[in-house]
Amino acid sequence: MTNPLFHEIDNTPRDYAWGLVDGVAHVRGTAPTGRKEAELWLGAHPSAPSTVLGDAPWPTLDAWERETGATLPFLLKVLCAAEPLSLQAHPSTAQAEEGFDRENALGIPLDAPHRTYRDPHAKPELIVALHDGFEALCGFRPAAEVQADLQTLAGLIDAAPDASAALQTWQQHLAGADGIRRAFLWLLSGDESLPALVTAVTAVAERDARFALLARIAEAHPADPGILGALMLQHLTLRAGEALMLPAGNIHAYLRGSGIELMGPSDNVMRGGLTGKHIDTVELDRVLDAREGGDPRLAPEVVSDGVRVFRPVERGTDDDPGFELYAIESDGEIVLDGAGIALATDGEFELASDDQRIPMPRGRAVLISRPATVRVTGAGRLFVAAG
Repeated sequence: MTNPLFHEIDNTPRDYAWGLVDGVAHVRGTAPTGRKEAELWLGAHPSAPSTVLGDAPWPTLDAWERETGATLPFLLKVLCAAEPLSLQAHPSTAQAEEGFDRENALGIPLDAPHRTYRDPHAKPELIVALHDGFEALCGFRPAAEVQADLQTLAGLIDAAPDASAALQTWQQHLAGADGIRRAFLWLLSGDESLPALVTAVTAVAERDARFALLARIAEAHPADPGILGALMLQHLTLRAGEALMLPAGNIHAYLRGSGIELMGPSDNVMRGGLTGKHIDTVELDRVLDAREGGDPRLAPEVVSDGVRVFRPVERGTDDDPGFELYAIESDGEIVLDGAGIALATDGEFELASDDQRIPMPRGRAVLISRPATVRVTGAGRLFVAAG
């Protein structure tokens, strides 16, 4: 066969500090390592491209892109979090292009810690929970709900005058014009009154079950003003198979659990707390979507019995992510307009085209190297990212 459609791929899990011990191994059904496994990257991202296994003319997927001219407009990840990740938002394509050009003109090296735009691309994301109980912060709560919590806190920290004054400032920002935005950014301003407020709110959270989430976040990120920012965000708990959509400007943080994440292959991140890394409040302000409320869950479309597809936005919009994610539980057929990546997380499947078949036991990942109609047989859980 001169031009196989299917190529098995693999990668080494990323051992970020927030990762779950044996997290990726548990998802894939492979031998435990005893190490933190936060993410498995499946794609051509130059920082950690997937390896192509077997008798293939390219060693990695970035080499496959260079030599064939094909592209993967996404990065597929297994994500396994034991602790909260940083609060963050991502730019639109127009914002990324402008910011990238501006920082290039300023001569800021691409690898500089204070660089914000590392490429000219958007980074839309979606994530599908693999198990019940996946937790995330995603988007802002209504200002009235936040104000009610701040009023409750005011009655619990009145023995700390410095913190009480800071809490009043927070309330005033929230009550003003564009209050959600102004209040959230004030929490990241470095104001000298904030450390006392973080300490006082953390102390309340440790003894009052109404604020238990903040205590859990503070355990992982002590003294971080993002603890306060978390109070302003929607806290969601997903069941297995439910998904979140994280478009440009959405502020979010995954808290714990395992999921399949699909995103644009970009490194543009505007952090908003719960991190020791650089926080660029000016750029965060530019990209931040400060609208209140709304359900960020992404409902799938039913393709057939046992085959669903998560489509982030309507095709043809100005900021089309250019990808979609199939979630397959039984026999079916999918039509791919571009290259794709398949990953089995439960059960056993087989992928077939007119001239090739490949088994998909639990844990196997495969590049689908060109547009094709792919027949799927088997049972379990199979995810296929498509461009």
